[in-house]
Amino acid sequence: MPSEATAVVTGSSSGIGLAIAERLLADGWHVKGFDVSPARIAHACFEAVQVDLTDGAATEAAAQAAAEASALVHAAGVLRVGPLGALQPADAELMWRLHVDAVTRIANVLLPAMAARGEGRVVLLGSRVAQGKAGRSLYAGTKAALIALARSWAAEVVASGVTVNVVSPAATQTAMLDDPARQAAAPQLPPLGRLIRPDEVAALASFLLSPPAAAITGQDIQICGGASLAR
Repeated sequence: MPSEATAVVTGSSSGIGLAIAERLLADGWHVKGFDVSPARIAHACFEAVQVDLTDGAATEAAAQAAAEASALVHAAGVLRVGPLGALQPADAELMWRLHVDAVTRIANVLLPAMAARGEGRVVLLGSRVAQGKAGRSLYAGTKAALIALARSWAAEVVASGVTVNVVSPAATQTAMLDDPARQAAAPQLPPLGRLIRPDEVAALASFLLSPPAAAITGQDIQICGGASLAR
């Protein structure tokens, strides 16, 4: 990690984003947390940036103000479920704006600046659902799009010392599990016998942002608790 390095973390007020922000602060990063909700972190090296990431102009303005960042972690997300015949266009638009459009706008500012400096790290939070799951098509589509973005961006900036990876957890113990919008679709425990913990996801993100991870790029790394063993 460069001295006085800054990481932008979206969705930093809860769940995986909060765990990652806290882990990076412990690692010595300065963190700018992009979130529409009030910050839950009080730390001298944490700056809360209250921004609605579904608002394109506001997201771009926040990115421009953080153009010096050496790392970007996109953890902001929501889950809306539904089978064919009950899909809601508003759900599709919300998840696309938050999962895909927001990080595209941020990366469009931050990644060229990282490449020009010759160093940088990007981690996008995906999901095992990106491989497809009944009742999750809209969510899966946006998470699959993140993998395509990551591989494409990685190919563009690999020679400039910038890496781009996806971390895809199985069901993780966060407040998202309590969202009334998903109560009809309970999470499935992986063979490990428990949900993935946010701190476990944060530990992997921390490594991918570190100097020893310089040769890892364009990958979708799963934290699956054994769920991918049966093929």
